[in-house]
Amino acid sequence: MDLRKLKTLIDLVAESDIAELEVTEGESKVRIVKSSATPQNQVVMMQPQAMPAHFAPAAAPVAAPVAGAAPAASVAAAAEPSGHVVKSPMVGTFYRSSAPGNPAFVEVGQTIKEGDTLCIIEAMKLLNEIDSEKAGVVTQILVENGQPVEFGQPLFVIG
Repeated sequence: MDLRKLKTLIDLVAESDIAELEVTEGESKVRIVKSSATPQNQVVMMQPQAMPAHFAPAAAPVAAPVAGAAPAASVAAAAEPSGHVVKSPMVGTFYRSSAPGNPAFVEVGQTIKEGDTLCIIEAMKLLNEIDSEKAGVVTQILVENGQPVEFGQPLFVIG
């Protein structure tokens, strides 16, 4: 697909009330999803090569079965973390650092300011920096490096 045509489609989605657009042209398929209202910085990945081992998806942790027959309301209340929950604005792959060998953007217990970069979510070969909407202390990191994330999935808890 022509780059000018792609840019025009992105502009049309940005200026309209459309939340998502998918276009198929021959064997090419493009899906444009309007992100949340908060602006995100985007970094374009320039080399179409295999991801380094640092970015390889990690094995998902196995959840232990819940013992007993607790009511659903109390289980949901217990699972809800206290503090400001930062949720994923898109579907993609979660990365804690900008490159292999680099330190993570944030760690549990670290004090952050509004606008500090928390992580990167890779979506369609774009690396999107996710910034903090609130100042505070990172109390929990809810996703492992390299794991896929869904739209609206909790990523961090800021106290």
